[in-house]
Amino acid sequence: MGMTFEEKGAYIELLMLQFNRGHMTSHMIGQTVGQLWVKVEDKFVKDADGLWYNVRLEEEKIKRSNFVSSRINNKLGKNQYNNSTKKERGHMTSHMEDENKDVIKIEYKDNVNLFKKEYDTLLEKYGKTATDWMIDKLGNYKLSKGKKYKSDYGAINTWVVDEAKKKKIIKQQVLEY
Repeated sequence: MGMTFEEKGAYIELLMLQFNRGHMTSHMIGQTVGQLWVKVEDKFVKDADGLWYNVRLEEEKIKRSNFVSSRINNKLGKNQYNNSTKKERGHMTSHMEDENKDVIKIEYKDNVNLFKKEYDTLLEKYGKTATDWMIDKLGNYKLSKGKKYKSDYGAINTWVVDEAKKKKIIKQQVLEY
């Protein structure tokens, strides 16, 4: 038959005590669970020093300690696969290059900076007149509000294009099926 709620509580209290303090004296056990020790005593064994402990919890503590040590070794680079002499920066390996590394943004209007490729894409998609209008619109907005964008190209492709469509600078595309 199983344990009562009171016995389960005493058993868990002793497991927590062992986890936090190690092997336990009879006095520690008596202070923690009192008379209930008699009912849960069979779940514990005595070590060579006469201290009580739960075998399964001891095994789990050792497993956990070994796992934590292995994670620390991995972080420090002391595992068996440590044959790399050069540390890579970030998650990109040396053979992966950033295609925009040497490309410089060009200032097309006060405060509007685009890569040449981005500008060419806008020209191809919307034409010279609409592209110039959108760059002016974004530049004026940024100057008047003191706003900064991570990507001016991204700003143009979202709200500036919407404004251009509202003002009919860009024709709405009608999809035909």
